[in-house]
Amino acid sequence: MIAKPTRAAARARLAEFAPRMGRDYAALRNTDGGPEGRCVSALSPHVRHRLVSESELVGVALTEHGPARAEKFIQEVFWRSYWKGFLELRPAMWRDYRAAVARMEAPPGLAAAMAGETGITCFDAWARELVETGWLHNHTRMWFASIWIFTLRLPWELGAEFFLAHLADADAASNTLSWRWVAGIQTPGKHYLARAENIARYTNGRFNPRGQLDEAALPIEAPPPPPAGRLRAADATPGGRVALLLHADDLGFQPEGCEVMGVAALADTAPRSRFPQGRVAAAFTAAALADGGRPVLSAQETVAWARKLGVTRIVTPWAPIGWTAPVLDEVQALCAAEGLTLYRLRRDWDAACWPLAQRGFFPFRTEIPRLIAELRPAPP
Repeated sequence: MIAKPTRAAARARLAEFAPRMGRDYAALRNTDGGPEGRCVSALSPHVRHRLVSESELVGVALTEHGPARAEKFIQEVFWRSYWKGFLELRPAMWRDYRAAVARMEAPPGLAAAMAGETGITCFDAWARELVETGWLHNHTRMWFASIWIFTLRLPWELGAEFFLAHLADADAASNTLSWRWVAGIQTPGKHYLARAENIARYTNGRFNPRGQLDEAALPIEAPPPPPAGRLRAADATPGGRVALLLHADDLGFQPEGCEVMGVAALADTAPRSRFPQGRVAAAFTAAALADGGRPVLSAQETVAWARKLGVTRIVTPWAPIGWTAPVLDEVQALCAAEGLTLYRLRRDWDAACWPLAQRGFFPFRTEIPRLIAELRPAPP
């Protein structure tokens, strides 16, 4: 179901799904009736790597349907930017999560859950689908996480790690904070409980785990999210002759006011999970990085590449909280040691959206009309 990891394939899928971004999406987006019974774009892996951008998705939805009919689809796109901003304003949440994962021992039942051998038919089918396809429907992710946490009694952090290992759209912010939300610690006391009736209804009867789920579990107890800090400052565009270093967080960035002498992508070698990366997710990212035939470089290779291009300045899109940003720190140190400068630039979309993630999504949602008017999203 996932389109090829290229911008061309993403644009084709975007055009194909555009007619369904309005009333169809609003009515059917929560239904996972199997591969042929889903009204979703399945473009999340492409947006994750920005083979297409959030702005392009919103632009198509507005052009095809207008703001009222496309409201639900547009809100789902902005959820991604909200999660990014929420974590960007609270980097300690990511550090604490990673530290907790590093300390954990594998609990009983973990291997069976990841192998899809729990005896809960729907959960086991979803575990296998995740590993085999690198993707799950959004509503299914919620059910899966809830069963993992409240029925199987497994740590939410290890479930989040399982997703990070296998999802082609694995994202530090969306994944971590969504698992926290299901557990009841992102919005303290408000958890998401998977219910057999709801699963039967929204899978069109494919699954009905009646009597198999804990439908009365209490939310996980944990401290609430910390207050928002300040957004880290990005660099100003240097202008002049530059090399453009893309990375897995943003493969569609185009700097303004620069003469780009060459384009390369930074290899995605940093571990994203305590579990081995899944075959599908690894292949998707590798192919996306090389889309268009651009070279894919290690941190150590970037200096020689820039020297060969005859430039002393490298520009790169901002890498938000996650596993890519520390690798850019390494690139920056290597460049500085050789008299080169790395500039980390932030998209206007992110600069406008991220600072607004101060509280819950609903206050953020009220800003969407203003953001659309300010950012003027347009189709590709």
